[in-house]
Amino acid sequence: MDIDAAVELVRAAVLNAMLIGSPLLLMGMVVGLIISLLQALTQIQDQTLNAVPKILAMVLALVLCLPWIANTMIEYTRTTFMQIPQVVAR
Repeated sequence: MDIDAAVELVRAAVLNAMLIGSPLLLMGMVVGLIISLLQALTQIQDQTLNAVPKILAMVLALVLCLPWIANTMIEYTRTTFMQIPQVVAR
């Protein structure tokens, strides 16, 4: 395996990891921002008020995005396994 093939494998893995994690992170960020604004407006400073809705929103995003996440991971794995003979033969 040469350096270019190794770099390409790592690049694809990092890109897929970012794609898979982005819906959950974005949902947590949006809900956290909304809850923080509501806390600032109402002056309620309770830590659980911020954490619980974020966790619930991220679980909901995971449930809704799970088929897409699974398909993305399966496609990446299939592509990587199909490239094994080409990478090893180099």
